[in-house]
Amino acid sequence: MECISVFDMLKIGIGPSSSHTLGPWRAAERWINKLKSTNKFHLVEKITVNLYGSLSLTGKGHATDVAVILGLSGENPETINTSNINATINTIKANKILLFGAEKPIAFNPETDIIFNREFLPFHANGMSFTAVINGKKITKKYYSIGGGFVVKKKRKNAKKNFEIKCTFPYPIEKGTELLQFCKTLNMSVSEIVLENEKSIRTETEINYQLKRIWNVMLDSMYTGCHTEGVLPGGLNVRRRAFDMHHKLIGNKSYANATEWIYSIRDTEVKFRQIIKWVSCFALAVNEVNASLGRVVTAPTNGSAGVIPAVLMYYLVIENHDGNFEDIKKFLLVAGEIGSIFKKGATISAAMGGCQAEIGVSSAMAAGALCELLGGTPEQVLIAAEIAMEHHLGLTCDPIGGLVQVPCIERNAMGAIKAINAAELALDTNPENAKVPLDKVVSTMWETAKDMNTKYKETSEGGLAVGVHLSDC
Repeated sequence: MECISVFDMLKIGIGPSSSHTLGPWRAAERWINKLKSTNKFHLVEKITVNLYGSLSLTGKGHATDVAVILGLSGENPETINTSNINATINTIKANKILLFGAEKPIAFNPETDIIFNREFLPFHANGMSFTAVINGKKITKKYYSIGGGFVVKKKRKNAKKNFEIKCTFPYPIEKGTELLQFCKTLNMSVSEIVLENEKSIRTETEINYQLKRIWNVMLDSMYTGCHTEGVLPGGLNVRRRAFDMHHKLIGNKSYANATEWIYSIRDTEVKFRQIIKWVSCFALAVNEVNASLGRVVTAPTNGSAGVIPAVLMYYLVIENHDGNFEDIKKFLLVAGEIGSIFKKGATISAAMGGCQAEIGVSSAMAAGALCELLGGTPEQVLIAAEIAMEHHLGLTCDPIGGLVQVPCIERNAMGAIKAINAAELALDTNPENAKVPLDKVVSTMWETAKDMNTKYKETSEGGLAVGVHLSDC
């Protein structure tokens, strides 16, 4: 049985989009590695890139061309200094020279060597091809960015099974019913089952290290977003709101770093309206960082990166002041498993399923994870995830100007609030009385995705994307 690790669902990368930025970036890396492994890399005379479907239609707004250039240049999205990105791109555009794979200078003009094609490739809406000229002959490889930074090379028989086989877990899970059965048989929580699976492919020390890295990036993106003023790039002139919201909420408290910041928030008197504002502020902060080519964690995508950190931060600084790394660990393990169930049974790609596949899934992931931390049973954890998704079904992806800004950033705040509400509803639900199992809402989401008109699937050809024009902003 195929399996997906928590670290496949939660990846560190650069915004604004996991499918349109991180995916093409990783695809370029894979292509270079393939050329090297076949001893063709140093023979390359010229390179061109073709983008298709959604990657073409919203690629400019999603910085797909920028991601491709950086990937071809051998940069790593996990470690690149984000403050240098614009300078690097401008230098390549001006000199029309690219350091291919960080090793080989090669002539490259982004204006002509990255080609935007409106047509869709048969397998997936996010298709791309990389072409190398070697000894005067063209060699082309196709890749598909299928959401969440996942990249595949060739068509698979079932579009829902479009992830790659990475391992065999001791407790293989494709559906919620299988997860619950393991929990019942072994008398273990969801996070405990997931941890045992992860321990089959890496040590617990490695697991803890990677989870701490993920949380630190999440925390840094919230902190950075709350302390950065100005207007987001792209032409919509969207003002960063997290800065102003945070300033009003935190008041005159002083702190020197993100850790002290957390304690300052804990010491702030918080009432119901402030809770909503804090959670919204955390979510907005992350996605404003994401929209400005900042570093975030795909959860499960870049466009929905703010939901999970906002809900986890809510637990740590508002709900439970004694929260620690063990809580963070449980939360991320549960969230990752729920996300993988949606990926296996449906999709996490907005280009395939609309925004229900991004914000809907992230809200479900956060709801289930929060439910476990609040004492929910495994049955209630899945009920929380189901409730969150149930109330995102049919949500379209219609970014104005192809930018992951409007309505994307606000949707993260809404998804986070819904996740908290779903967790609370689940805690007060007797599983025997639950009417809609998680597996049913997963399959329903996939059917809804297939029925959804293409113009509502990250093409900027429907909804707000055509109802509001850049000139109106």
